[in-house]
Amino acid sequence: MGFRLKNLPKIRIVSSREDGLHRLIDRARRTEAWADGMIEKLRPTCTMLYGIRRHLATGAVVIVTAWLFVHVMFGMNGMVVYRQKKAEFQSLQEQIKDLKQENVRYTEQIHSLRTDPKAIEKEAREQLHYARPGEVIYVSPAPVVPPVPNRRSAKK
Repeated sequence: MGFRLKNLPKIRIVSSREDGLHRLIDRARRTEAWADGMIEKLRPTCTMLYGIRRHLATGAVVIVTAWLFVHVMFGMNGMVVYRQKKAEFQSLQEQIKDLKQENVRYTEQIHSLRTDPKAIEKEAREQLHYARPGEVIYVSPAPVVPPVPNRRSAKK
């Protein structure tokens, strides 16, 4: 049975503590030089941004204000939708009022049909065409509708 390990990472052995410290200091110097180079590259851009910061802030405020205006006016619950819902609410309120009046009228009619003999007689005469003995009922014929002349025959 052979036990073999493959692809083991190489272990770097530092010969002395001083060499490790010197390497660390060298890397720190290179990192500082790189950071200084990046700062020098970005300095003109940062200076320009610092100079126009008020303009950028004003532009950002204008954009946010415009977005809020559009959202308030045309959003899911904006003013346009609010006015539509308000008009719908008013029309529904009118329908409710009309239905309540109709309900009251039907309630009064039901009450009069239960208690008033004259109302019962009126409904019997109108809907069932009842008559008292000796009365004659006259029914007028339905009005005749004249035929519509054919006007397409004259066109050629």
